[in-house]
Amino acid sequence: MKLLNIGFGNLVAAGRIIAVVAPDSAPVKRLVQEARDAGHLVDATAGRRTRAVLMMDDGHVVLSAVQPETIAGRMQSDTEEGKNK
Repeated sequence: MKLLNIGFGNLVAAGRIIAVVAPDSAPVKRLVQEARDAGHLVDATAGRRTRAVLMMDDGHVVLSAVQPETIAGRMQSDTEEGKNK
């Protein structure tokens, strides 16, 4: 199981991520609020501004203070490292 750094020492299972999106749109804000109400929200921002929302395969929603592009780049580099081994 590969763990992905999503900022401030927080890690998630890379294989469980369905999508990484920006938190700006109304549908994503609604998704975050519904996850909060259902108890399925994990706030990994360490008190900073939310810059990425990760949707997990089990219905959990994870908030991160790292840009979606940065998370995608980290996922890509992890995949490339696995190919080189």
